[in-house]
Amino acid sequence: MLIAEIYESLQGEGLLAGTPSVFVRTSGCNLRCHWCDSPFTSWRPEGTPLSAEAVINAVLQREPRHVVVTGGEPLLVAEISAVCATLRSHGRHVTIETAGTVPSEAPADLMSISPKLGNSAPPAATPGDWRARHERLRRNDAAILGLLRSAAAHGGDHQFKFVVESPADLDETAAWLAALDSAAPGQIARDHVFLMPQGVTAEELARSIRWLAPACDARGFRLGRRFHIEWFGHTRGT
Repeated sequence: MLIAEIYESLQGEGLLAGTPSVFVRTSGCNLRCHWCDSPFTSWRPEGTPLSAEAVINAVLQREPRHVVVTGGEPLLVAEISAVCATLRSHGRHVTIETAGTVPSEAPADLMSISPKLGNSAPPAATPGDWRARHERLRRNDAAILGLLRSAAAHGGDHQFKFVVESPADLDETAAWLAALDSAAPGQIARDHVFLMPQGVTAEELARSIRWLAPACDARGFRLGRRFHIEWFGHTRGT
């Protein structure tokens, strides 16, 4: 598997924000979000080929009990399910960060699903027909519901993180969640749904939070802070 980086830091998002964690970032993605914050795993995939055993050993040599498997899109990697299962067997708490477009039964203690709204689409002139490809792939409700079932079957939890750029994105988020609720009533915990501002600087995030925080309060969503950017800036390995 192609691994972009393995490092220790603090989880900056979601239910476990502030938790010391080991991050395993795979390289390769089936989407091309125009605001992707790790383009070295999507637009320009780079990394080091490592075996599943090498990845597991690299994680187990580090102290934090929490492990975050992210990307790119980690569920594209065939070995990821075995990596997660082995890490859990060693007492590690595993979070899988996914866009929710790839069906998988990979075991996780926390399935962290970040569905990509319409605001994620790259410009129409993007080479490689990526806008059409991205739009075709970015929403897969069956895959999302399967990931929720898999997490529950493995005794795990879930969270949703939607990246928003404008107030109009709130309506799309609400409609998407309503469709998922209709298909699988009661499976999504509303207090596990975060709306995160799009941005790669603390200043950009602060400007967005000024309107997003009251909007979340009014609609019953949780504000998803991106603390790692506030703490460390937008840098790799953090």
